[in-house]
Amino acid sequence: MTPKPPTPPADLSTEMVDTLNSYSPEQLRYVARYAEALAAHKARGGRPDEESTADENDAQSDDLPDEVPSKATITIKEINDNRYYYWQWRDGDKVRSKYKAPVSPDD
Repeated sequence: MTPKPPTPPADLSTEMVDTLNSYSPEQLRYVARYAEALAAHKARGGRPDEESTADENDAQSDDLPDEVPSKATITIKEINDNRYYYWQWRDGDKVRSKYKAPVSPDD
């Protein structure tokens, strides 16, 4: 007998539940990391449809290591129950990553 899957929140749309149910465990973990990062961003007052300001872009480019291209973005990876920031960018067909820093508990 297999355990029952978790019950989705009542206010989650049927379409979203069906989509999530079709995902592999790896895809679900990826979505969960994105949702966590998006929630943290919104909690800090950011809006997803807001364009980055020039100051934010300048600060990010000043923070880039030499080997990381300016098109890189910051992602959060969870490794052994610890969360870390990584620079991530596409290089042809490959996605490249470079360690940035641990995620502070305040984030």
